[in-house]
This record gives sequence, structure tokens and C-alpha cells, in this order.
Amino acid sequence: MVYEITDSNNVSVLFDNWDETLIWSCLQGIMGKIYADNPDRPTAAMAVIGDFTFFAGKPNIELVSYKPDECTQNFMIMVPQDVHWQKTILHFYGSRAKIISRYAIKKEPDIFDIEKLEKAVAALPEQYELSMIDERLYHMCKAEAWSSDLVSQFLTYTDYRRLGLGAVICKDHKIVSGASSYSRYRSGIEIEIDTKKEYRRKGLAYICGAKLILECLKRGLYPSWDAHNKGSVALAEKLGYHYSHSYTAIEIWNA
Repeated sequence: MVYEITDSNNVSVLFDNWDETLIWSCLQGIMGKIYADNPDRPTAAMAVIGDFTFFAGKPNIELVSYKPDECTQNFMIMVPQDVHWQKTILHFYGSRAKIISRYAIKKEPDIFDIEKLEKAVAALPEQYELSMIDERLYHMCKAEAWSSDLVSQFLTYTDYRRLGLGAVICKDHKIVSGASSYSRYRSGIEIEIDTKKEYRRKGLAYICGAKLILECLKRGLYPSWDAHNKGSVALAEKLGYHYSHSYTAIEIWNA
């Protein structure tokens, strides 16, 4: 049996020492959900938020095969706590599973160079317009596939206004780049950043990232960064972050 956990006190120990804000969002009851094999004495649990599922404790095939109702997409990124979970996931999903590497970035609250970030924002070329995401821009983000993840974890603008934060660059009244909160936890956000394909390598993501970091710091929030690829690592380092380590994740297609 698989149980939804509403009181995370019983399962939090299974996720101990996992420095991942998406898990914190679930454990804190802010976003996402926790599922376990037992509501009172769990030995296995998973944290589910957006496209991500994190597995902890003793490997459990029922949890690996369970797809919560809120997961309507056909693509998932599963993150195993250890090699035993990894083997369980690969065994169940077979050819639908693909092992990838993701890249963790250190969480260091006091490392940002404010002056450098402000200069980056000020260097925006005049043909572009930089704005914080309001209701109009929220709906514009949702309207295109490339930009939808900037706001996709917030079902309504009311949710986004309460928990989210983001900046976008527009050209000719259309969004071409953005940095926003993929998720929110008590003391910060997890950053989602992207640029429309034809506008990449122009420094726009760097400017959006700088703006979002500055706005987070003004609000006493930490802008956490986790990189999908080495290009994302390079951008994070340019913004002042430091690389920590790579870790294994598993992409699941036709989930």
C-alpha cells in the first residue's frame, strides 16, 4: 500500500542530510506531496513535486510504480537516494528509463556580489525590456511551451503571487527569456531559468538570473540553483554560485 503523508514528522528522518530544496518544499507542506509505505512507521518514502520524485529509505517497488493523481505528465525525473533505489527504478521501468547526471550547486547565502549583479541588470540592451512577472506575464509564460515551466508549478496567478517570484525579458512585447521560481520552500526558492531558442547566447539568461537573485536577497529569500547540464553550471558560476557535485537521476518517459 502507498499512503499520502500529511504529517511529515514520521518521514523526515528518511530524507536526513539530503540538501535538496524540492524535498524541503514537500516536507514543509508548502508545495508537493510526500508518500510512504506506512503512515505511522514508514521505512520508504517519496517526495513528489512537479516533474521530480525523490526516493528515500528502504527501496520499495510499490512506491516506484505508484503514480499520484497530480502527476498527469508522461515525463518524470526520479532521483534515487542510493544505488539500491536506482536498481529498483531501472528494473521496473526498463527501456522507459534513462540514467542522467545532474549537478548540485552549493548553497552559500553570503557569496553574491551585489554590485556585479546590479551592473549585469543595468547592461540590458535597449531593445529589450526587463520586468518582474505580474499577472499578464504569468499568463504569457504559460502560453508557450518553452516558458511554461517558469510558472507551471503554480496553478493560478494567485498561487504565484503568494509563493512565486520571477523576472522576464521581453522584446516586441513577447517574452524571450526568464528566471523564476520552480518551487518555494520556507526560506527561499528553487530557480527555473530558460531562454527562447533563437535568443540564446546573448546574455539574457544571465541578466534575468541576476535580477531574480537581487529580488530574492531584498526579500530575505535564498535563490537555490540545481543544474540540469554543464551549461547551467557555467551560468550559475558566472552569477556567483559554486559547483558542489554531480548526482544520478533517472528520466522516465511514458510514465
